[in-house]
Amino acid sequence: MNIHESAEDYLESILMLKEAKGYARSVDIALKLGVTKPSVSVAMKHLRENGYITVDDDNLISLTEKGDRIASRIYDRHRTLTRYLVKLGVQEDVARADACKMEHDLSEETYQAMKNALNDE
Repeated sequence: MNIHESAEDYLESILMLKEAKGYARSVDIALKLGVTKPSVSVAMKHLRENGYITVDDDNLISLTEKGDRIASRIYDRHRTLTRYLVKLGVQEDVARADACKMEHDLSEETYQAMKNALNDE
């Protein structure tokens, strides 16, 4: 399951949009990630070709099982890291931005230790 960080961000955004709105469209993804609609179109083409998403006749984007596994893992990391940083005293908006940077590169060992520290309370 080797996938680029930008693809993880797209998959995570699709998951977050589906949770918040019940659907995900290219325009919503572009707004959420601060990228152009053509950039989203290219990314969606690659994600679809690699079996991570499907696009229906109304251009609504859904995650496949394979895409959902990656998106859920990244989103879980994002939420956990945000909570951890806020607990350390970091302002929530800064914690969210920093968690987004950390979620892709943090080792599984360090992530699990942080998650365990939060759960031990």
